[in-house]
Formats: sequence, C-alpha cells, structure tokens
Amino acid sequence: MNRWRDWPWPILFALLALPLVSAAAAPFTLDDLQKLVRLSDPQLSPDGKSIALVVSVPDWKTDKNKSEIDVVDVASGARRALTHDREGVSSPRWSPDGTRLAFLAKDGDKTKESQIYVLPMAGGDAQRITDAKQGIDEFTWSPDGTRIAYITQDPPVDEKAVKAHDDAFQVTDGNFLLRKALAPWHLWVVAATGGKPTRLTEGSYSLQTDQEGATPLVWSRDGRRIVFTQFPGPYWGPSFKSVIAEVPASGDGKPAVLVGDQGANDYAHAPDSDVFAFLRARNGDQNNGNAVYVGGNGATRDVTAALARNFNAYAWLPDGKSLLLAGELGTRAVLWEQSLSGAARVLDTGDVSVHPQIDVARSGEIAFIGSTANHPGELYVMDSVDAKPRRLTDVNAFVDKLELGRTEAVQWKSSDGFDEDGALTYPAGYRSGRKYPLVLVIHGGPESASTTDFSPLPQLLAAAGYLVFQPNYRGSTNLGDAYQHAIFRDTGEGPGKDVMAGLAAVEKLGIVDTNRIGVSGWSYGGYMTTWLTGHHDVWKAAVAGAALTDWVMDYTVAYYQMGDVYFFGSTPWTAQGWDIWRAQSPITYVRNVKAPTLIMGDVGDSNVPLVNSYEWYHGLRDNGVSVEFWAYPADTHFPGDIVRQTDVYRRWVGWMQKYLK
Repeated sequence: MNRWRDWPWPILFALLALPLVSAAAAPFTLDDLQKLVRLSDPQLSPDGKSIALVVSVPDWKTDKNKSEIDVVDVASGARRALTHDREGVSSPRWSPDGTRLAFLAKDGDKTKESQIYVLPMAGGDAQRITDAKQGIDEFTWSPDGTRIAYITQDPPVDEKAVKAHDDAFQVTDGNFLLRKALAPWHLWVVAATGGKPTRLTEGSYSLQTDQEGATPLVWSRDGRRIVFTQFPGPYWGPSFKSVIAEVPASGDGKPAVLVGDQGANDYAHAPDSDVFAFLRARNGDQNNGNAVYVGGNGATRDVTAALARNFNAYAWLPDGKSLLLAGELGTRAVLWEQSLSGAARVLDTGDVSVHPQIDVARSGEIAFIGSTANHPGELYVMDSVDAKPRRLTDVNAFVDKLELGRTEAVQWKSSDGFDEDGALTYPAGYRSGRKYPLVLVIHGGPESASTTDFSPLPQLLAAAGYLVFQPNYRGSTNLGDAYQHAIFRDTGEGPGKDVMAGLAAVEKLGIVDTNRIGVSGWSYGGYMTTWLTGHHDVWKAAVAGAALTDWVMDYTVAYYQMGDVYFFGSTPWTAQGWDIWRAQSPITYVRNVKAPTLIMGDVGDSNVPLVNSYEWYHGLRDNGVSVEFWAYPADTHFPGDIVRQTDVYRRWVGWMQKYLK
C-alpha cells in the first residue's frame, strides 16, 4: 500500500556530506526544476551490450513531457535516440534475439491510445502491430520472438445502453469520482509482425486495476503458457486478494491458478529453470514489507525471511541460484544479492542510491537509474554483482554547477525504543555557528522512506535558507518489518511521537532556530502535518498537501478504502473500529491548530479525495486560523505536469518564507 506513488520526484537523498561549492555558484531554483531530465525503465539487450531507456524532458510551453527512447552503449556510454516525435513513448522491450525493440506509443490522430510498435534495430521504421481500442497497458515477447502477449481493457460495460443514457451503475469497491462501471483488463496475443490478435482470458476477474498498472506477463520457457497476476476485478479495493495464474498461449484452454497465496504478484521464473519467484507481503500481512517468495516442486518459501524487511523490486541473476533485490536500508536505497540457499549480502554501490527499476542481462550486467545526494537520476551499469557502478549518462549535468545544500543522515531513538533515522539537508551556503529556521518535509505512503538522495523540494527550501528535516516514522519501509508493522492501529500517535523525537534530535545539534519551525508534507505526509499541528504547538507554519484528515470519510469515498482497513484491522463501522478510526483522525483535533496553514490538492484525486482538504479548510477558517486552500484541476494524486508542479513548489516555499521570517 502506498499513497505516495504519484509523487514524481520521491523525497530521497544519498548518505554523503559534501564540501560547499564556490560562493559564486547559483542555488537550485524553480527554473532548474523545469530543466530536470527524468530517466526510466532501463532495459539491457540480451547480449548486455546496450541499454534502452525512456528519456523525458518537461516542456513548459506545452506543459507536457517530451519523451523518447534512447539506446546507450554499455562500453562507451554513447547515446542515440531511437524514436522521434512520438507521443506517450514508454516500455521499451528487446526481442529475445536483440534484433528488434518493441515499445508503446501514441501516433497523433491515428491512435489516440497507446499501441505496440516494433522497431528493427538494423534500420527502418517502427511498425504498429496492434489496434486495441482501449489501448495497451502491458506486453511481453514470446521466447522465440514470433508473438507478443499484451493486456488491454474490455469495451465499456453496457456501452450501447450508456449511449442511450441508460447509464446507472452499481457502486461496489470504486471511489466516489467514478461515473461508470469499470470493465476488466484481459490478455491477448498477436504475431510480432501484426495481424488478428487472439483473446486468451475473459470474465469478471481482471489482469489490472483502475489505479495500478499490470504486473509483468511471463511466458513459459517452451512458449506454451503465459503467467499473469489475476485480480478479483478491475477495482483496486480488493486487489490484495490477487493470485498468480497461467493460461495456454494457444487460446485453447482456461486459466488455472499457479500460486493461490492471496496478494501474490510480480511473477518471474529463473533462467533455464522451472523454479519461480514472486512478491507478496510477508506472511500475507499487508502491514509487513514485500517479501520475495521462491517456488518449485509444489512448495513456496520466503527466501528473504532472514532479512525481514521490504523490497521494492527483484530480478533473477543469471545463475538461477540467486536473486537481486532492491530496497531501502536506513537512509540509503541499495541492492542485495540473495542466495536461494544462504544469506544475503549488500552490494557496494558507493554513494549511488538505487531506484527500484532494475534489469539484469543474461551475461550478468545490471542496469538501474541511480542518484546521489547532489545529483539527480542518471543511468548506471554494474558489470557484475561484484563490480562498482559506472555512470553512463550525464543528462542532468547542469546541477553539478549549482550550490546545493549538503544532506546527511540523522539517527535517534524513539520513546518506544525504536532505532529511527531521517535525512537532514543544510541551507545552501551554510555557515557553522549560525542557527537557521527549520522545515520538516514528511514523506507519504506511509510505506515509503526518506533517504539521502537528491530531491528538488528540499533543495529549493535549502536555497531559501532553511534546514530541511525528513524524518522516517513507524510505517516506513527502510528499517525492517517490525518498524513498518508498528503503525498497525497506531496511525497518528505513534508516528507523531517518532517525528517529534527526530525533531528533538535535530535541535540537539544546536543549529536550529527553535522559534522558526515549519511542518509540511503531501499525502500521508499531509496527514502527519495535520496530526502534528493538532497535537503540538511548536509550528509557525504548515503546508498540508493532499492530506488525509478524516479516516472515516476517506474510507467511504476513496479508492484506497481496503488499504485503510489494513491499518486498523477492521472497518470504521464495527464495534472494533468505531472509536479508533475517529481517534486517529486529525479532524477530531482541528480546534487545537494554531499554525498558519497552506492547503493544496488535486480536484480529481481518487486516492485522498479533496473533500479531506475541504473539511480541514473549514475547520481552520471557522476557528480563526490563517489558512489558504489552492486546488488544481487535475485527476491525479499530485500534479503530473511541470507547470502545476512548479506552482506547488512555489507556493510551498513561499508559505514558509512568509511565516518563518
């Protein structure tokens, strides 16, 4: 569960204290925010010599991201564009022999929805091989490269009746913003050269939900079956009950459940083996982190049980006897090598923090997007698990010329005895012996973590002269399952104590002007902001973005309702849940708030619906608190376009400047 998934630049940092750059260097500004290039989805060619990836550049004039697929030579770092003037380019995937590259894209007026294109690497134009009316959401090559399996949504439910305005629909697990019943997503297969596709699955179950993309499709080694994650339906609410199923690729058979453990997803089989792996919340408890299970011969086991912590991603290593794992470890994001028969070890990635998208070639090369405390995401490669990362791109080179605030880890112990940590960014041009105003930027999720990786917002605040503290709190994914699970039935009070203990640890450094402290966050970070301002009178300013303020109301109208249930072990309408859902809701304590508060959010947010913010706004205004409320006409959890993102950050920093003078 993760309410932070739509935040485009996660608030992370790399564990490194850097010397100050020349005083002549310029600080990080909103103009620099608009220059940041984003790299994603690195895919190693089968021979390990090239990496295809998506390169996205924000365009202020059109307020869109211009994306292209580039290929990077692993040996030299030479980069060239493979696509030109295509809209919505994503998901590069090599054919098994490496001679072709498939990807998703739109083609202007010809295809309004994403379709599959196949590009010959020897030269020539990309060929569109699908014409799915609802677009393509996930695809994969067959082992022999002759077919491609893909997922697309079924036509709208009762389409003809809806056109005649006979359009009432039954409310079940959807959110209150829905205006129609959702059709499920299903599996099809088509020749890699195009042609008439064959449908492989149908029914009320779904291979995808309305809020998250499908997990990867996987062909069996002989190409006769396709494995997929099967959700109960198209709505996200019951998605925790997913299983893993397989279906004949010929179209002459029905799906059969391969892994019946509820919550299983993200299946992958080992190279040249019938052994397989999948992700699942450890022991099926959604309040634990994701574990990696390995199966074969009719049994499955958690090979990561000894680590007892969350993993964001995994991949098989070429020997088929070990796995590559990615996740947070304290205030860093790292890689592990996990043997199937022994202990795991952390790989040496130096000061590079590893983003969750990882890929491994048959020859052992590892590709990932990584960043450091003072440099945004770039493409890295490791020649093996024992090699150091090599940086292959320099798309954000301009940042190296700026004066950034240095970032370092901070540790403390909570009142409950937990070892806790967070990231502290110093003001740009920091001078020892001075005291500075402090802004807390609290991460969302809550199943996420603040690390010491580069992030724009803290750097914007650092440029404005603030210390920036990003505390981790119970529920965070970086300190093991016991810490993550401790948020169960303690969603506000416990995390609040953790944050306040972290604040006290930072204050002990003797560099904080304790009369000028602000608190802020988006999503669950917004929840923590509203909780803290209702319980502690130390804040001179607050920014609550997409804040959950009322658990009961949120459960009632958000798509996230079943996720909320896991936090409390019951719904808010039972005897077991009646009191705690209300006691842990910040709106209960709104009359205690004194801090001037800026509220922001997206009108069409189905994750944390904006009605939470409306409640908070009226509660503050009616009690005489200085408050402003700005809403963005977007259907996201955080604005996805550069113009609105820039405005969010401008208001965020500006609010602190107004009240922390």
